[in-house]
Amino acid sequence: MAIPALNINLIIGLLLLIAGSAHSDLIFNYENRCTYPVWLAASPSIGDADPERGPGTLEIFFMPDQWTGSIWARTKCTTNASYYFSCETGDCGSGIINCQNPPPTYPVTLLNFDIKQSVVSYEVSLNHGHNLPVRIQPVGGSLIDGTGSCPIVDCVEDVSNVCPGNLVATNKDGLYVGCYSACDELKDPKYCCTGNFTGPQACQPNEYSQRFKQLCKLAHTYPGDNQPPIYKCSSATGYNITFCPS
Repeated sequence: MAIPALNINLIIGLLLLIAGSAHSDLIFNYENRCTYPVWLAASPSIGDADPERGPGTLEIFFMPDQWTGSIWARTKCTTNASYYFSCETGDCGSGIINCQNPPPTYPVTLLNFDIKQSVVSYEVSLNHGHNLPVRIQPVGGSLIDGTGSCPIVDCVEDVSNVCPGNLVATNKDGLYVGCYSACDELKDPKYCCTGNFTGPQACQPNEYSQRFKQLCKLAHTYPGDNQPPIYKCSSATGYNITFCPS
């Protein structure tokens, strides 16, 4: 159910009140502030039968009690004359509008969650590149270590401004659509933290991850990145997920 993004706080508050007795579900509020539509996808599937989110819309979605996986937004999606559905970024390769559990085609900005009823771990990851700005904002809740409220994590800046030429992803017309991660594009163990670069001592920031980190300090930019940590939030009433938040 997509609705215009008007009176969002009132709408969210009413829906959270209605859902208050349904303890089996966690609410994710998807808001698309991009000037273009996006198509949500998840691996494993979250059962979203209508993944298209038009510009300026808010989607209220009930997540499972137990779920671990990645959510992302696909962009510039079309259906060809043979009814094959595909997207310029984040494509699932299924040929239909609903993803059937495959991982996305990179580059893509990933929102990773580990949901165990009222305890949710969350992060924004650029480990497989970047295709659009995103933000995760818990609604209430507190960190399980008792250090305070559950923080926002995001990557809201225009990564195209700092994407090195050898990591630029383009469409069939040669136009910029995203930025690959160094690991995915260059296949070097140094950037992937594999082989001799496995483990916290050997897996270190690199020249590419540091460039991205300057713009997106609250996102993880290489496999060993733990600043900020992956937060564990308890008893949040929901999570606001915003595409193109600024």
